Order: sequence, then C-alpha cells, then structure tokens
Amino acid sequence: MKHLHLYLIALLAWNITQPAVAQGDRYTAAMQPHIRTVYTADTVPPLQNAVNALERIATAEKTRWEPYYYTSFGYVMMMNYENDKLQKDRYLDLASKALAHASALVPQESEVVALEGFILMMRVSIDPASRGQQYAGQATQTLARAVALNPENPRALALLAQMQYGMAQFFGSSTAEACANARSATEKFATFQPANPLAPQWGRSMAEKLQGTCKE
Repeated sequence: MKHLHLYLIALLAWNITQPAVAQGDRYTAAMQPHIRTVYTADTVPPLQNAVNALERIATAEKTRWEPYYYTSFGYVMMMNYENDKLQKDRYLDLASKALAHASALVPQESEVVALEGFILMMRVSIDPASRGQQYAGQATQTLARAVALNPENPRALALLAQMQYGMAQFFGSSTAEACANARSATEKFATFQPANPLAPQWGRSMAEKLQGTCKE
C-alpha cells in the first residue's frame, strides 16, 4: 500500500466554489467560513479554531449533520500536519467520534459513510505494513458501501479507487478495477454540482492524480 500517500493530493487542491447564500440563512452563513478553513488551512491552529467553531454550531444545531461532518473532516486534516503517530491516532479518534454523531442523524448519507472510509484509510496510512490487515479491508468495504448508497458520489468513488490501487500495489495484483473507478470518479467530478452550499466538494484532484498514475 505504498501509494496510499496519494491521499495527500486530496488535501492540497480542492476546486472549491462557494455558492451564494440565500439572504437570511444564518446557519449556512455561519458554517461557510469554517468549512473553507478546514479545506484550505495548512497548519493546525486555524484548523483547531475552525473545529471549535463547528463544534459550537453542532451544539446549537443538534439536528444538522454538516457541523459534525466538517468537525470530523477538520480533525482528519489536523492529522496530516502531525508527525507523532500517537497524536495522529488521537486526531482520528476525535474525527470518528464527531462523525458518529453525523451518522446517527443520517445513517444512509453516502458522504458520511465515505468520510468514515477515509478515516479508516488514514489509519492504514500511519503504518501500512502493520495496519493493512486490520484496517484495509474495513476501509474498502466502507467505501464500497458509500458508493452503493450513491453511485454518483465522486468522492466515494475516488476514495474507493485510491484504496483499491494501494492494495493492488501492495499485493502485486491488477490495478484495472481501481483505475476504472478513478476514471469514473474523474468523469463524475467534471459534471458534479453541489446540492447546496454546505455539500462536500473535495477530492477532485485526488481522482485526477490517480487517473494520471494509471496512465503512466
């Protein structure tokens, strides 16, 4: 699974747009700056500030899944700027805890399930040689479920392709399925339109990078 380091591509180029916020939508207006921070910040302090704000919104908006989702995503981002393996796991533990609240609200939401799979993939990335057996299968199964819940979700498909590619490389098997999924994810990203201003928008460059690798 040496190619799992490609997940970093997902964190570096977001292709984000910010749809206009309807006048009077205070919830959306409150969320957007913190979402942008978790997408673009490249150090832990601003990420932590954004996560803290998102957690406060989640406390106030107990029936909304998005604050929990982006809190979880923010902790995954923090993990990427940490070198200590124990601290990486602590961030992922916090990510899983926040995401569990989102999952309780929308258990069939493909985006939430895809992020769950991403967290498991990040567990593997901390030490692929020793953790692959424990987490790789779980990650693949979870991402496959996210795709099944919404076959048009490009993030779920891109993450599944990344996981499949890493496993194929590790075991010396064919990457054909992974590359086909990467190609499909890239095509879906090309026409993807977020359902609303708070819908997840990340992952396009990860799919494009993996597709490029498949062509080499």
